[in-house]
Amino acid sequence: MLVPDLPWSVPLIVRLQNGMQHIFAGPFEALDFLENEWPLRRSQKRERAVRLCRAALNRRTPLAVARESFVSACLEAGLPVAAAHPHATKTSGGQRSRP
Repeated sequence: MLVPDLPWSVPLIVRLQNGMQHIFAGPFEALDFLENEWPLRRSQKRERAVRLCRAALNRRTPLAVARESFVSACLEAGLPVAAAHPHATKTSGGQRSRP
């Protein structure tokens, strides 16, 4: 059973290709992005991140493992990643903020 509200200990800020930033608080948001908005479709790191985010949501893999896999996929896709303040909130429409 997927648990959509499992948060990472430290959210991630990813700078998207259009220059905007997106804060990812956990594997549910990362999985949605990987499956619906990802810039590279054929990528082993993306596929691994999808698999590990799903596993984390099903409590079969540690959240930190899914998070690191998502970071690796982002870097491969040329999307810069930074750690957000642990209590960061989403901005500008709930998901993205201007650079």
